[in-house]
Amino acid sequence: MSYGLAMVATGMGVAVACALLGTFLVLRRMAMVADAISHAILPGLVAGYWLAHGPSLAAGLAGAVASALLMVGCVALLTRSGRVASDAAIGLVFPALFALGTVLVTRFFSDVHLDADAILYGNIEFAGLELWRWGGLSLGPRPVWVGGALAALNLALVTGLYKELKVSTFDPGLAAAVGLAPVVVQAALMAAVAVTAAGAFSAVGAVLAVAFFIVPAATAFLWTDRLPRMIALSAAFGAAGAVLGFAAAVRWDTSVAGAMATATGVVFGASWLVAPHGGLIPSARRRARQRLRFAAETLAVHLATHAGAPDEAVESAVAHLGEHLRWSDAWAAAVVADAVRRGWVVRDNGRLRLTEAGRAVPRAAGR
Repeated sequence: MSYGLAMVATGMGVAVACALLGTFLVLRRMAMVADAISHAILPGLVAGYWLAHGPSLAAGLAGAVASALLMVGCVALLTRSGRVASDAAIGLVFPALFALGTVLVTRFFSDVHLDADAILYGNIEFAGLELWRWGGLSLGPRPVWVGGALAALNLALVTGLYKELKVSTFDPGLAAAVGLAPVVVQAALMAAVAVTAAGAFSAVGAVLAVAFFIVPAATAFLWTDRLPRMIALSAAFGAAGAVLGFAAAVRWDTSVAGAMATATGVVFGASWLVAPHGGLIPSARRRARQRLRFAAETLAVHLATHAGAPDEAVESAVAHLGEHLRWSDAWAAAVVADAVRRGWVVRDNGRLRLTEAGRAVPRAAGR
């Protein structure tokens, strides 16, 4: 496997693994928890490195999960005290754990690859060099296997606990009432986040891990309000960010991890503009259509109010709508055109006359 392909495969595997869990973090309004866990696992990783006397995936995962659960427990303890809000508790605990891990790394492991730069940016550029050997057989780059395994495990978790995750995410009270144990489900989710963050840590670093957890899921949320579709789109956007980021890094000779994180942000920015569910442009168009429809309904009510009255001829004159309804000439023309298109009014010698459908509009509005 070429070095470039190894980087892309590692990024895609980690992106999909993080995005699958990130969907539920975003929906639960726990985005900052992913950031906190991605940093707070550092002391556990250092402890695993020390206990194993060198790099060990199993020891690192065990230490990372222990650190993550410690962080979650401390946050819960501070929150339940009633003296500290949940967001403030996160802001207190995870910087302390991350700072402790950074001190340990720089003090005791400054002469190995586990340094501050690796913590933040990872070593995805060297993914093709870290070969997994079984006996005398080379099975290929280990980061690729780790990313793929994390993606497969998280897919199995989301599939196996889909009902529990869905109900406890949208209605924890109902989940508790029907015996789905939302606390246990959340603990399982947090443990999976910790394992994923630990597995992604050395390859992509804390910055890209956080980006892959949150940005693809937030992007998918702009495109759909259906959970299965959001999960699939989140994974697809994460993988696309990895591919686009690698291409950008090669084109401009820059950091691969940084380019991948930036690419996910660019995809989010584009979606924020054009996504049909939550994009700025479609939302602005919907508001414009609603405003135009409301104005057309106002016109129908105006015509119905003056129908048969002595001033009907004046009040229904197209040329005088702006004066009577305080509309600009351009806006009045747009409203009349919309009302005609809807079949609510017809033009009759410079005046407007309600159709049968138009006479039903004021009745539907409560007149």
